[in-house]
Amino acid sequence: MTPLAALTRDARALANGEIVLSAPEAEVARQLQICNACRYCEGFCAVFPAMTRRLEFGKADIHYLANLCHNCGACLHACQYAPPHEFAVSVPQAMAQVRGQTYADYAWPPALGALYQRNGLTLSLALAAGLAIFLLLALALNGTLWGGDLRGNFYQLFPHNLLVGLFAPVFLFATLALGLGVRRFWSDVTPATPGASTGSPASAESQVSGAAALEATADVLRLKYLDGGHGEGCHNADEAYTLSRRRAHHLTFYGFLLCFAATSVATLYHYAFGWIAPYDLPSLPKLLGVAGGLSLLAGTAGLFMLNLQRHPGLGDAAQKPMDRGFIALLFFTSLSGLALWLARDTPALPALLAVHLGVVMALFATLPYGKFAHGIFRSAALLKWAIEKRQPERLALGTD
Repeated sequence: MTPLAALTRDARALANGEIVLSAPEAEVARQLQICNACRYCEGFCAVFPAMTRRLEFGKADIHYLANLCHNCGACLHACQYAPPHEFAVSVPQAMAQVRGQTYADYAWPPALGALYQRNGLTLSLALAAGLAIFLLLALALNGTLWGGDLRGNFYQLFPHNLLVGLFAPVFLFATLALGLGVRRFWSDVTPATPGASTGSPASAESQVSGAAALEATADVLRLKYLDGGHGEGCHNADEAYTLSRRRAHHLTFYGFLLCFAATSVATLYHYAFGWIAPYDLPSLPKLLGVAGGLSLLAGTAGLFMLNLQRHPGLGDAAQKPMDRGFIALLFFTSLSGLALWLARDTPALPALLAVHLGVVMALFATLPYGKFAHGIFRSAALLKWAIEKRQPERLALGTD
C-alpha cells in the first residue's frame, strides 16, 4: 500500500470513528492472522493459546499479546514462514516494536516517554552524571568533598531529612507515573475476549480470582516463558537454546528486590526502632544490600553482554538505547553502592556517595519510561491471561 493510500484509509477510518492501527500494530495483526492459520508454535508460550481465542486483532488485543510475549525467540526459529519467506513472519521482532510503542503510549506524562524512547542511554547517563556533579559541587562548596573522619556515616554529609526531601518526591512521582500507565493499559486490554463470554463487555475479566492472581504471580517470579516452552531455554545469538537470559533476568530482578528490601528494612529501623545508619555486617539491611548489589551487578553485566550478541531478528533495534540505558543505570547503581560500602572508611566516601546518590535518583526518575515499565505491563498481561484461560473458549480455534 502506498503512503498516500494508507493516509487515505486512516483518514476515512478516523472520520467513521474507527480505531486506526499504527504500522507496527498492523504488522502484528497481519502476522497473527497467518499464525492463527498455522498454530505450529502453540506450545511455546502463552501468546499463541491466547491468539487462538481471537478471529481478528484490534489495538487492545495487539497491545495485550505484545506484552504477553517474552521475546524468547522460539517461534522465529521454528517458523516455516520466517524471512526470507515472502510472508516474512517474525513475531518476536513485530511484538518488540509494539511493546516499545506501548511504553510511550502509556507513559505519563507522554512527552517524557517519547523523549526516553528516542534517547534512553544518553538521557540516563546524562541525568545520572548531572545529578552526581550537582552533589559533588555541593560537597566541594561545603569543603567536605574529600577526607574527614566520617566512619561511614554519610548523614554527616547529607542529613537524613535532606535525603528524604530529595528522594521521596522522585520515588512518589515514579510510582504515580507507573500506576497511571498500568491502570490505562489494564483498562484498555481487559474487555472480555471476543467469543469467549457473554454479558457486559468487561464482566468476565473484571473478576480477578485468587487462583488466577497466584498463577500470574508465580509466572512472573519464575520467568516461566523464558524457558522456550520446553525448559531448555530461549534463543539469543543463534538457534541454540540457552538459559542465560532467564538467569541474567533472575539475578537482575531479585537483586533489585533485595536492594529495595534493604532500603525498606533500614527505613523501618530508623523510624520504628530509632536505629540510625550506618549499618554494617551482619545487620539485616547490610546483608540484603550486599547480596542484592552483587546479584544486580552480575545480572546486568550478563544482560548487557546478551544484548550485544542478540540476533537482529529477535528484537527492535530502535529500542537498544532504551534497553542499555536501563541496564547501565542498574549496573552503576550496584557498582557505586558496593564501592561506597568498601570505601566507607576512606577519604573517597563523600565523592562516592555523591555519585551513588546521583545514579539512584536518575534510576528512579526514569523508571516509568524505560525497560522497568515492561515488567509492570508484562505482569498485567500475565494476569489477564491467567483470567482469560479460565473463561469458556467458544471459538475453539486451538482444537481440531
